Amino acid sequence: MQTAERLHFSAEDYLAWEATQAEKHEFVAGEVFAMVGARQDHVVVSLNIASALRQRLRGTPCRSYMADMKLKVEAADAFFYPDVMVSCHLDDRKSEQFISNPSLIVEVLSDSTADYDRGGKFVAYRKLNSLKEYLIVDIAARRVECCRRTTSNDWLLHDYVGEVDCELTSLGIQIPMAEIFEDIEAA
Repeated sequence: MQTAERLHFSAEDYLAWEATQAEKHEFVAGEVFAMVGARQDHVVVSLNIASALRQRLRGTPCRSYMADMKLKVEAADAFFYPDVMVSCHLDDRKSEQFISNPSLIVEVLSDSTADYDRGGKFVAYRKLNSLKEYLIVDIAARRVECCRRTTSNDWLLHDYVGEVDCELTSLGIQIPMAEIFEDIEAA
């Protein structure tokens, strides 16, 4: 991630400033980072996942959100724009600018963000008590890494590769890998 202009804000000042910006920026501990545009495959996979989630969650209290909805991680003094997330929490339905209680977060890897998505960002996400699963989607490898919180608050990795279903136990649903990677040409 690159810093926008080395701007430093409080969380409240960031929200006010971000509302006036043409581009998206993430916020971590007072620092603001410009978001770069995504490649087509990244957008297609994100949309495939968000669409699959929306379809399977109809009639439940859960909602899926795409990249334009901010996520507040208060314990990390941060705001992020995950590629996809799901919240089943009533307070999140009432919030207009951000959600704070996701059950599921999905990040689709890109060359520039892969290390951060697996490292510092996941460290921040783990501070969310509501988070049950974190999906890391690797388009090049056609792989989904599902990090699932255990009852002892540890994180267990489940790897999905090939023609299998990706199980999201936090939501009680499955998404076939073929659906996640639909319309993506084989490498």
